[in-house]
Amino acid sequence: MADPATGSGLASLPAPPAHPRRLVYLGTPELAVAPLEALHAAGFDIALVVTRPDARRGRRGGDSPSPVKIAALALGLPVSHDVEDATTVGADLGVVVAFGEIIRRPVLERLPLVNLHFSLLPRWRGAAPVERALLAGDERTGVCVMAVEEGLDTGGIHAQAELAIRRTSTADELGQQLTALGSRLLVETLQAGLGTPVPQAGEVTYAQKVNTADLELHWDQPAIELDRVVRLGGAWTTFRGRRLKVHSARPGAEMAAGPPGTIESERVATGHGSLQLLEVQPEGKGRAAFSSWLHGARPQGDERLGETVPG
Repeated sequence: MADPATGSGLASLPAPPAHPRRLVYLGTPELAVAPLEALHAAGFDIALVVTRPDARRGRRGGDSPSPVKIAALALGLPVSHDVEDATTVGADLGVVVAFGEIIRRPVLERLPLVNLHFSLLPRWRGAAPVERALLAGDERTGVCVMAVEEGLDTGGIHAQAELAIRRTSTADELGQQLTALGSRLLVETLQAGLGTPVPQAGEVTYAQKVNTADLELHWDQPAIELDRVVRLGGAWTTFRGRRLKVHSARPGAEMAAGPPGTIESERVATGHGSLQLLEVQPEGKGRAAFSSWLHGARPQGDERLGETVPG
């Protein structure tokens, strides 16, 4: 029999209670710690915290718990790695913050869920909204408390708040600002009561995960775009066939002599303007001021940044 609300054979998902009494919290990374702590400090009854299983988070040592698991245990909250457990503790609402796993319909049918998402939906649905907003040069971003559906970040909006992106913001700084803003919005929204969410409106864009290739500096691009990659964290280029990480830089409108990748003093020529490198890290070594690295490397003749790493 078709569901009258959707016209399909699937039953509609349960609506969240206006004033939830007992919560399950689902989250994993550092970004999701502050919202958990804010809910706990506000007096919400958190019956269970669900997070991703312990994983190897470095080259050395064994498996480590997620930041959310560490925070939950410090607060004296029970922890599970099984999403199904969220439906067994008598909660009337689940709160999702950067959980890192698709929640399937059988769980959605038994427990209404809201999600704290770090963008102004429908712009930047998906896994890396903070990073993609920064890379795209967006002037504003924000946070949304939204209903969880089967689709990827397609649910209606219960509440949202905006935030300006400063020209010098790094991804870490922006993430911290959005986490603080989102924590307040989440607590205030649940305390005020959940009404009917408003459908998303506007152009849909997707925030794919950022990979190593996205972080390579292509010197034929404008300096302002390369600066965004550096501010993302993990930017890299090559010199004499070895990787050189770039930790901080500053774009300039003035052009440096030579083709893209040419080093002139502490500036590097780009497709438009120049990029002044401030701190770098040669492969296998520690971080250093670019001037110090330059003094040791002593580029010769037509040597440029951006040489291909030997395969």
